[in-house]
Amino acid sequence: MTGARRVITLGDNFHDDAGALRLDAHCTGMLEALTRALDWVWITGNHDEELPKGFGGVILPELQLGGITLRHEARAGETAPEMSGHYHPKLRVNVRNRHIARPCAVIGRSASGAERMILPAFGTLTGGMDAGAPEILAALQPASRIEALVPASGQIARFALWQQAA
Repeated sequence: MTGARRVITLGDNFHDDAGALRLDAHCTGMLEALTRALDWVWITGNHDEELPKGFGGVILPELQLGGITLRHEARAGETAPEMSGHYHPKLRVNVRNRHIARPCAVIGRSASGAERMILPAFGTLTGGMDAGAPEILAALQPASRIEALVPASGQIARFALWQQAA
């Protein structure tokens, strides 16, 4: 048990508009029980703009929470704090002649100090766009620095992806 009381998804919850209908009865029942037991917010994404209403929870296009906007896709040009999903970033590095690829978060910090984060995805159908892909870097602009964050040995390893020229 995590002790979580609230779950906020960031879109593409079922891979597509018909995805929830493909769940078997046991999974559907478990999901319905979770959405009844917790404060559950479904943020819609580009693959599931029409979520089924029977699962419980609240369905929203985005949510403001504690000064942070939670949405599916990062909004280029945004200057306020933001958390999003959509891109499913994955860091790919070579270490000691080994190719390592891990889901990661990508964080952009603006000159004003506002932080915007694209969270990783861990589902079966989530793929993984390279953390330094032009689409991800553009989505986090304006930024003075963009980094990939990867859990490693109980700590967070930071990898610089882009930095504004001095």
